[in-house]
Amino acid sequence: MEKVKSSKTMIGRVVSDKPSKTVVVAVESRREHPIYKKSYKVVKKYQVHDENGAAHYGDIVEMIPTRPLSRTKNFRLLRVVTKGEVAESAELKEIT
Repeated sequence: MEKVKSSKTMIGRVVSDKPSKTVVVAVESRREHPIYKKSYKVVKKYQVHDENGAAHYGDIVEMIPTRPLSRTKNFRLLRVVTKGEVAESAELKEIT
């Protein structure tokens, strides 16, 4: 088992699971304007390597930086924190 620094990991929501072995994760952060001191929300999307296909749309996941796996993929999935309600309802629709 490898050691993981908690400061390097990021938590975000899966916004797309269409590509094979890849999920797109939106990470939300808050910043403060340097002059006006108003805080605002910044959303950045990352391509995350998901070897086993564990994460689905709406899930909250934790990711960690890794060596470049492709032109846009520099992160890999560490774990699925919570399953999203959207993902569970989509699975129910496929069954029925």
